Amino acid sequence: MTRDENNHPILELAESMDEAPDHLTYTFKLRQGVHFHNGKLMTSADVVASFDRYAKVGNQRSTLDAVDHWDAPDAATFVLHMKKVQPTFIEALSSFSVPIVIIPAENRDIPAQQLTQPIGTGPFQLVESVPGSAVKLKRFDGYKPNTSFQDRTGFGGYKIACVDTVTFRIVTEPGARVAGLRTGEFQAVEDLPAKSLPDLKQDTNITILPLKNWWIQIANPNVSNPPTDKLLVRRAIQAALDMDEIMDAASDGNYQLNVGFQYPNQPDYTDVGKDTYNLHDPELAKKYLAQAGYQGEPVVLLTNKDYPPMYNSALVMQQELQAVGINAQMKVVDWPTSVQIMQNTTQGWNFFFTGWGTQPALGALATMQFLVEPNATYKPKDNKDDPDVLAAWNDMNTLPTAAGRQNAYVQMQKLVLDRVYAVPFGSYTQVEAVRSNVNGFVPFRIPRFANVWFSH
Repeated sequence: MTRDENNHPILELAESMDEAPDHLTYTFKLRQGVHFHNGKLMTSADVVASFDRYAKVGNQRSTLDAVDHWDAPDAATFVLHMKKVQPTFIEALSSFSVPIVIIPAENRDIPAQQLTQPIGTGPFQLVESVPGSAVKLKRFDGYKPNTSFQDRTGFGGYKIACVDTVTFRIVTEPGARVAGLRTGEFQAVEDLPAKSLPDLKQDTNITILPLKNWWIQIANPNVSNPPTDKLLVRRAIQAALDMDEIMDAASDGNYQLNVGFQYPNQPDYTDVGKDTYNLHDPELAKKYLAQAGYQGEPVVLLTNKDYPPMYNSALVMQQELQAVGINAQMKVVDWPTSVQIMQNTTQGWNFFFTGWGTQPALGALATMQFLVEPNATYKPKDNKDDPDVLAAWNDMNTLPTAAGRQNAYVQMQKLVLDRVYAVPFGSYTQVEAVRSNVNGFVPFRIPRFANVWFSH
């Protein structure tokens, strides 16, 4: 399963799904004639193997916690048997945040992060991946479009590769992205600096495509490492921050202030916890620090220069913390290293800077999963989640009514902001653009090049 253009669950490699009346069994009939990029015909054995592997190494394997087991009664059928009713299961299963990608069964036992030559079923197949530089794809001539749809929608629907190859190039210098778009070296650019827009809008060879609410600019605390193990220290940091100043630096002014973990245009949005947001109150911060017995211990801000919005927000936050007497220090590494440090250690850092983009777009459930086991971003001591947060999360997943689940989300957001398990700064607008001879490109969470073609 995946999501459509409006982030609603849809079938992708399945042609049908039957949910039993007791909601304890989901039976999927697979699309027929689907081949992997190595030519192998996809069957339910591959689906079983993919779920087996994800249950062991998947980043959000807790998605499958409510599942008792799965099986394949025949080559075209895959069945999920639940331990208990979970009203949000299909919402979680269809998330493309870290999806359960279907891979050939022979790759079942490849360890986490070692699937270096991925083989999928989509309209494009991998040619080459050079970390930090480029990824090249080519049309998969054996691709079978999903005829249940008339057009591409979200990551699903009727998809066709209209171009021979697609090359994603990683260009960290904003000026180089602008220059490449102007000359035609790049047909599409995912992130344009705001200051370049007035000139680019005058260029008839370029189409500007703003994408609001691209991500929530955010800093995640490490509550296992002093001094941010103390709630009062975290509250002092929260009180000191001027979100306008931080977001302006992060986005060249292309932002909106945003409380919490959804956007105002989304059905789950709530402004609960706004009394903790954008306080910019140095005296309150100093009061909390005194109550905490803060003695000038370093507060290490772990960031990177690969993503300027992350680096710039950390730089401004450092200055704002130093202004209230906090010994804020920057630890700047490359993006992959910062992620590895955050994931694998609780030592040597106190805040990790990132952007939550895909998950807020998918909804509250996908977003709040960041804050619970097995990989809660606030790094709870001894990996033991805050029981109140975990209880709210369980209610978000299991309460029988939509109103009850929404109320649980409201409670979870309030707990996370009150206890400073995350510090959301605001909403970043990303400006994308294409050359004017590029047709069919529609901005989405991640660039899509199926159903995109050139006019001459």
